[in-house]
Amino acid sequence: MEKKKKETKYIFVTGGVVSSLGKGLAAASIGALLEARGLKVTFLKLDPYINVDPGTMSPFQHGEVYVTDDGAETDLDLGHYERYTNVITGQRNNFTSGRIYNNVITKERRGDYLGGTVQVVPHIPDEIKRAITDLADDEDVVIVEIGGTIGDIESLPFLEAIRQLRYSLGKQCVLYVHLTLVPYIKAADELKTKPTQHSVKELLSIGIQPNILVCRSDRLIPKDMKRKIALFCNVDENAVITARDVETIYEVPIHLHEEGIDDRIVELLDLKVSNHDLKTWKAIIERIKHPAKNVTIALVGKYIDLKEAYKSLCEALTHGGVANDARVNIHWVDSEEIESRGAAEMLKGMDGILVPGGFGVRGVEGKIATVKYARENKIPYFGICLGMQCAVIEVARDLARLQNANSSEFDLKTPHPVIYLIEQWYDYRNKTIQKRDLSSDKGGSMRLGAYPCKLEKGTLAHQAYGKDEISERHRHRYEFNNKYLESLKAAGLVISGVSPDGALVEIIELKGHPWFLGCQFHPEFKSTPRRPHPLFTAFIGAALKKKSS
Repeated sequence: MEKKKKETKYIFVTGGVVSSLGKGLAAASIGALLEARGLKVTFLKLDPYINVDPGTMSPFQHGEVYVTDDGAETDLDLGHYERYTNVITGQRNNFTSGRIYNNVITKERRGDYLGGTVQVVPHIPDEIKRAITDLADDEDVVIVEIGGTIGDIESLPFLEAIRQLRYSLGKQCVLYVHLTLVPYIKAADELKTKPTQHSVKELLSIGIQPNILVCRSDRLIPKDMKRKIALFCNVDENAVITARDVETIYEVPIHLHEEGIDDRIVELLDLKVSNHDLKTWKAIIERIKHPAKNVTIALVGKYIDLKEAYKSLCEALTHGGVANDARVNIHWVDSEEIESRGAAEMLKGMDGILVPGGFGVRGVEGKIATVKYARENKIPYFGICLGMQCAVIEVARDLARLQNANSSEFDLKTPHPVIYLIEQWYDYRNKTIQKRDLSSDKGGSMRLGAYPCKLEKGTLAHQAYGKDEISERHRHRYEFNNKYLESLKAAGLVISGVSPDGALVEIIELKGHPWFLGCQFHPEFKSTPRRPHPLFTAFIGAALKKKSS
């Protein structure tokens, strides 16, 4: 007898009034709470912009580009999903308008529509619905976050799609959660509900009646005000949830649980659940809020005016602190300022220095000067992606005496391209030879996603991981130039991690330094508060040791 397919439930999270209210955190927290009650969940982020993915967008435009194991360049909210739950996301967990339209146009060119006129409605919502329902395998709940704000023109096809799904799937399988703002007006000494009322009115005009309202506020919303919101927005009073500001984002699931959001979801979707278990979350929050130690890390970047560009990095540092029972204070440093003011002035007193990834020549010499300062002053140094490449350049110039050594990304005429654009390499994930040159498309032409790496025993990397082989996520075009391998090793560089065939250098270290490590991949993408990444744990541990010495 054929096994009956599980009936998957869908939760759609929308936002109103203003952007940046925290839809991603709300969606991730709902997932964490449902997982804690024994349910299997997954996520989908739908973004309204026309870019096929955020890979070619400036961090100042979009914030961080999050990379998945299968090489998808995605919205940073997928990072929240993975940090809060056990879900591993991929290509199918993030769709943009550009990707949806691209799929429809490809089908039209192929003749899939049998000569019919292709229109925004029904074809675009149909493609969106397909992306949503295709995600359900054996999950109990699919949580779908709609990017943008209610009222945005570009979001309308997504909203039309989720409106239609309530009728095709049945109301017992679909639930709408609307995140909105209840601002405090200081002059009137009052919380105001009108923005929420107008936002829900806008949603109703599209044909969607929210089941739960999550109201962002800087304080608790009193019962009488919740009653008012419920009355004018057509929801039950116990479905008006306060989402107040918290000290750490990992408190959000706990506060939403205390407001009863998971109980409402379980009730409205008729989910069969076990008793909740939030002990781990509470222990993490306790460690974050009341650590025994503290440490200061300089983060030397080129996008520091927009902290969202380093979202996963900041969280991974926090996780490294959790593993060491320490608060990590991030000291933000603009690498361009180091070029003008000097590393000694701007990095004095730091317990550790981290140089993250980035693209383009701006601020690179400041990062190289940062490497030199950390090397000469024996300060724990962690270089990620470009941060590793800057370390290689600095060692080449100052220790290997390779005058004007550089990356060909920054100087095509450098006499010593210690970092260069590799023309072909073996893709272990797809089992193919990949080729690229300067004329290759920028979008999707990088080494993207998870790749294996063999570790050298007796190194900092091997000590941190405690294993011989690892898998980490990449996002870069340029690689270590093996032509300079022996001369750099003679100068003190240690190659502690390479691809299985030995062709690609993945991790470098430095002889005679207490803790100096650079990696070509992005370890921050695999760090969670419950499973802090080994390299961040080791780095914060080294910084604490330096501080106490």
